[in-house]
Amino acid sequence: MNEQKRDSQNEAPKTIEGAQHTSSAWKRLLAKKWVFPATYIAAAAIILTIMWVYQGGGGLTTNSDVSVDKPAGTVTDSVSGPDSVATTAKQESLQWPVKNRSELEVVLPYFDPNAANEVRQAAMVEYGDTFTPHIGMDFASKDNAGFEVLAVMGGKVTAVQKDPLVGNLVEITHNNGLVSVYQSLAEIKVTKDAEVKKGDVIAQAGRNELEKDQGTHLHFELRQGQGGPAVNPEQYIAEQ
Repeated sequence: MNEQKRDSQNEAPKTIEGAQHTSSAWKRLLAKKWVFPATYIAAAAIILTIMWVYQGGGGLTTNSDVSVDKPAGTVTDSVSGPDSVATTAKQESLQWPVKNRSELEVVLPYFDPNAANEVRQAAMVEYGDTFTPHIGMDFASKDNAGFEVLAVMGGKVTAVQKDPLVGNLVEITHNNGLVSVYQSLAEIKVTKDAEVKKGDVIAQAGRNELEKDQGTHLHFELRQGQGGPAVNPEQYIAEQ
């Protein structure tokens, strides 16, 4: 019994010494400067790996998933899709409001403020004692006969009116922002809010009070938007 007691007493110090030795080893290890950064990096790597796998990043990415040609969120992406319109699509051009421009005369031209003095004088409208610049083009046949008036471009009829001075008129608003105005009309064939195509017959040439000296004719204007300034049609319409 005494021998067992002596044996246990002899072993006890060894156990304590071993624990102290192990504790000292950990302290020396933790005292090193690289231990905590290394531990932090390892923990961060494990967390990022878990998140990557959880979000599906562990799978292979094919060319159909990611485009390497351009970054996401570009302007091209925002306009692509089945509902978009290609910017390279050919825009509809304007035509003259008559079937055959060469068969008609311009009896009253558009007033160009930059033109010569004689040209400007020829583009003035006299009504009573007042002279005003002519902001359109008047077409008439050589024999004063009537002729068909055509839509210069596809669009929506936004006005059909009868005015005491300019006569019957039709206004068409086009997708490009321009508005075409046709005055001195007879036999109007369209109604307000109707959709027309380029070249559709909208009326016959007629007469009006403001330009009664012109006889049967068409007064044609081209404007930048409804109520906007008039522009020279010859700068927008190519010769036919």
